[in-house]
Amino acid sequence: MRLTLPNANDLADLTKHRDDASVSIYLSSSPLPDQREAVQLSLRSSITDAEAQLKEIGVPWQTIAEISKAASALESDREFWRYQAHALAIFVASGTLKAFRLANSLENHLAVGDRFDIGPLLRSVTFPNGGYVLSIDEGDVRLLELSADQRPINLELELPPELDGVLENAAHDGRLDQRRADGATGQKVEQQRYCRLIQDAVLKHIGESNLPMILTASRDLEPAYRIVNTYQGLLEVGIDAHPSSLTTDDLNVRARTILDEHYAHELADWRELFGTQRSNGLATSQLSEVARAATASGVAELLFDMESTLEGSIDDTGVVHEVSEPDAESYGIVDEIAVRVLRSGGTVKAVRAGDLPDNTPVAASLRYPM
Repeated sequence: MRLTLPNANDLADLTKHRDDASVSIYLSSSPLPDQREAVQLSLRSSITDAEAQLKEIGVPWQTIAEISKAASALESDREFWRYQAHALAIFVASGTLKAFRLANSLENHLAVGDRFDIGPLLRSVTFPNGGYVLSIDEGDVRLLELSADQRPINLELELPPELDGVLENAAHDGRLDQRRADGATGQKVEQQRYCRLIQDAVLKHIGESNLPMILTASRDLEPAYRIVNTYQGLLEVGIDAHPSSLTTDDLNVRARTILDEHYAHELADWRELFGTQRSNGLATSQLSEVARAATASGVAELLFDMESTLEGSIDDTGVVHEVSEPDAESYGIVDEIAVRVLRSGGTVKAVRAGDLPDNTPVAASLRYPM
């Protein structure tokens, strides 16, 4: 699987974009190669539907042709389709095309209007969903991808040919082609080299993902991999069993238990910190206060309800104007608050409603008292 995730600047640029002919396409995808053609067909169908909608709202045919040409070029881009994930988010307008490969599963969705629909994208990239299991033994390396709604997928790593010879002596005509370094220190060096080659293949495959990774490895290779590891998502807690003794289903069950505990600890730590900060005037869960703080660059961290459907607008001072029925001028209020936090360098995370305090759709840690 290869992820292409938006950063804070990408999200801010997408939100600021205004053009009467703006097309947002979300497609369910798969990292399995045999399903890519179906996703390409879905993209082709979405392009056709977008053309019809653009024509219906009176967009000039020259602009429609330009948008269609850009989207069709992506559909035929072999390098782009070489690796896929669980969903695609594509944004195209005159002179603009941005495409992201996402870890979360999303339903097919098409939106045409004067701005891009980034709600599903925002939730997808900020909601922790799934992760990886890396299983390492001498001569046996597996990388599994975990998702919320599918069985684990075995991701094919492009391991270098020299990997097999790193941990063994190769004899040739009675001589050693590759000598193992003498002593315990030499053995550790070789183990680390072995793990470094594996990590290079793993990082090449998962791209810019920041999903949690759980390690299970033989007793001598587990510490070696942790020494060379540079992936920030590697969890301290691993699966304490020899990799050869575990089936894919075994790894799945044990890894999901670790992931559940990891997320539960994160939320528990956040709730404790939030309570302390709120008692000192440095946190709030009031929608109006959070909106004003986000507008004034005062939010350090925002947690928001990933299923919020609150519609309306927020003015330049941060005052919220809710509407009972969505219209051409309204947008997702919680989404807009999240984007304003990102623009000011804050962090955002989508969570389930039950994880938020006070039955409100937002909770924020502040940079200074409001």
